[in-house]
Amino acid sequence: MKEKLLISACLLGFCCKYDGGTNSLPADTIAALREQYELIPVCPETAGGLPIPRAPSERRGGRVLSREGNDVTDEYEKGALLALALAERFGCRRALLKERSPSCGAGEIYDGSFSHTRVPGDGVAAEALRRAGLTLFGESELDKLIKE
Repeated sequence: MKEKLLISACLLGFCCKYDGGTNSLPADTIAALREQYELIPVCPETAGGLPIPRAPSERRGGRVLSREGNDVTDEYEKGALLALALAERFGCRRALLKERSPSCGAGEIYDGSFSHTRVPGDGVAAEALRRAGLTLFGESELDKLIKE
């Protein structure tokens, strides 16, 4: 039985990115991941009730604000809880998440100024998954997940 890997849906080609687009990994990379893992896709932002497309958002302190200044923290927190529930339901011990996302960013996110300034920190869902004991990876760390 393959290990289950929670993965940001946008990395698999789902059009759930804030602008309606995708952050799809190359097809051969997705195939290599599928060889080794049962992939469990999740988009915490849409799971939390945010539409596609939606205004870009960033974490500022303990809140998540859209570029227009709307507080969308509740939607992000709801999505984080649903992502965690999905990981627990399928027994995921690891997650491959979209880097720098206010939801999925693990270890580095944007600072909330919408100036593309990066700071240490986790997105809302990444924070919840890390607290629950999952090991988190970003798409630049695929070499740690795909065994040759």
